Amino acid sequence: QVQLVESGGGLVQAGGSLRLSCAASGRPFRLYGVGWFRQAPGKARELVARISSGGSTYYAESVEGRFTISRDNDKNTAYLQMNSLTPEDTAVYFCAAETRMDQYAYWGQGTQVTVSS
Repeated sequence: QVQLVESGGGLVQAGGSLRLSCAASGRPFRLYGVGWFRQAPGKARELVARISSGGSTYYAESVEGRFTISRDNDKNTAYLQMNSLTPEDTAVYFCAAETRMDQYAYWGQGTQVTVSS
């Protein structure tokens, strides 16, 4: 079992930045890939960024160049640095632990990000 807790969401103006954190407890965090997902009202959940246990990263096209995913295994924490935010980035953001390729068995409760125009 892995428990995940997101933090760092909030209200920010367009063009601003936020850094989300995903704190893990339970089984060794370093064993898992981590994905950051988001879900806006009325829309499907989408994968925003992913970092493997080895540090390889993937970004959705919509955030490439603006968002940066990272992890600190010593702190059992993953991060999502979000820059140049737009109202289209408004959503609940979730982190999840990847237990098998493209399968995420453990999820956090989510943190709201709201970007005002």
